[in-house]
Amino acid sequence: MQESHSHKTVLVTGSAVRIGRAIAVALGRKGYQIAVHYNRSKEEAVRTVAEIQSEGGVAHSFQADLSQPLRSVPGMCQSIRAEFGGLDVLINNASLFEEGLLLDTTEESWDRQFAVNLQAPFVLSQEFVRGLADNSHGHIINICDWRGETHPPGHDAYTLSKAGLVALTHMLASELAPRIQVNGIHPGAILPPPNAHEDHDRRAKESIPLNRTGSPEDIVIGVLYLLQSSFVTGEILNITGGEHLG
Repeated sequence: MQESHSHKTVLVTGSAVRIGRAIAVALGRKGYQIAVHYNRSKEEAVRTVAEIQSEGGVAHSFQADLSQPLRSVPGMCQSIRAEFGGLDVLINNASLFEEGLLLDTTEESWDRQFAVNLQAPFVLSQEFVRGLADNSHGHIINICDWRGETHPPGHDAYTLSKAGLVALTHMLASELAPRIQVNGIHPGAILPPPNAHEDHDRRAKESIPLNRTGSPEDIVIGVLYLLQSSFVTGEILNITGGEHLG
């Protein structure tokens, strides 16, 4: 028997494609009402909404440029609440992943990644808390990255922004308890980056103790666990196949 979450609304940022899409579709099947966020991927967002609706779910798409969160986030959250009547779960999934060592990282790349990967989750969390009804219990789940705790070189601005997101997760878990549970997930090699070399998966497996890459469904399982548990906060799940062990 399907568990009913018909009066719970979830915002999944970056949910038109890839991992965010898998999370949105899975939660739609569980009965959550889904706010599908996108920036440029309008056609993909329409298809994600259509898939959720075709399976009996409730979903609508909302556009916002998270590289300018102070301008875009308040209006998007207002639109979501006007459509659904409230917002119960925030999943900060949208992210930029750009290469760059110390001397390669430009001011523009730094600003883009910190805006989308850290400032946007912060502003979204502010809006989420401000709009949560006094008698409601909420969840925030941040899709982080194991690099944010192990700090390998190669994607310096990205890694630093994700380190900040790890810190934000722990900080908000303490600050917002007991009314809001705040947790995170460190995905490993789940999907190859756009335009990845054809042997990406083969090379990725070499650094993964379980000797395989994961799938978006692995992340979905983690999200469902965090939403179903009433006694977990401040936790970050490593769903990496052991890659985070170094």
